[in-house]
Amino acid sequence: MKRLLNTLYVATKGAYLAREGDQVLVRVEKETKLRVPIHTLGSIVCFGQVGASPALMGLCGERQVALSFMSQNGRFLARVQGPVSGNVLLRREQYRRADDERASAELACAVVAAKIANCRSVVQRAAREKPDAEGAEALRHAASRLGRVLDQLRDPLQLDLVRGREGEAGNVYFAIFDHLITVQKEDFFFRERSRRPPLDNMNSLLSFLYTLLAHDVAAALEGVGLDPAVGFLHRERPGRPGLALDLMEEFRPFLADRLALSLVNLQQVKGKGFQKSETGAVYMDDATRKEVLVAYQKRKQEEIQHPFLEEKIPIGLLPHAQAMLLARHLRGDLDGYPPFLWK
Repeated sequence: MKRLLNTLYVATKGAYLAREGDQVLVRVEKETKLRVPIHTLGSIVCFGQVGASPALMGLCGERQVALSFMSQNGRFLARVQGPVSGNVLLRREQYRRADDERASAELACAVVAAKIANCRSVVQRAAREKPDAEGAEALRHAASRLGRVLDQLRDPLQLDLVRGREGEAGNVYFAIFDHLITVQKEDFFFRERSRRPPLDNMNSLLSFLYTLLAHDVAAALEGVGLDPAVGFLHRERPGRPGLALDLMEEFRPFLADRLALSLVNLQQVKGKGFQKSETGAVYMDDATRKEVLVAYQKRKQEEIQHPFLEEKIPIGLLPHAQAMLLARHLRGDLDGYPPFLWK
């Protein structure tokens, strides 16, 4: 299993990334604030008005360090990518499966089943922790409904039906998501999922974490030689990383949703750290964004027993592990793709 490397997040306005030998330099107003050896990094993520020298971009490409640029509010803008790694035969098989409706449905079903099972685990754990709290009965009822949807995925389904089951489960899950928020209810509440743009504090937090997760999954797929743009559940659309969106579905409840809830319920983020623009979109301020990035990095360093590999790995390596298992399935080394199931 590969080693978990650091992700360097740069959010200081006007910062500039440069190369000095095999080191990444972060400069602010021509003063070097940070030096990081390139071999310690798995990726670099830049937010807002952050620049990079051509030499630094070239170094990242050579060393397979994903260099991504986001807007100040976390919207993906661009990624610098070096030569494509991996066997071309693997990518050709990926494209063949994506063009095959039955094969796509099979892989999509595995991913969706894992997502629903992991959502159910989040709900069940919350219901067990506070069995007499307000909303506990609604949580238990939702867990039961998610279980019934999950049962409907045991038999082969057409792709549209798989998407339908995912949509049904999503409606059940997000209908009770507000019950999972236990403090700061005036500032953090959940009525419905709003994406582009997020219209309340909780949606803003979720969207930001989903962006970070999508970046990590896309980098993991590229690392094993798969094309992040060609998915099975999410079909091709220019500029959309379909396969990355597929694979991250398994991790949304376990990693992004639980972290968002933890940050709110432990009051590590506060309502004053969110701002509403004239358009109604809600975004985090710089201090809150930093708090979330630090918490995300810490969560990635925690270890978990992988259910299929049966070994302890850092949570941050889960996207790599699943990308590796998907590649092994596409090569024919595994009869089926084993999705990540959290218990």
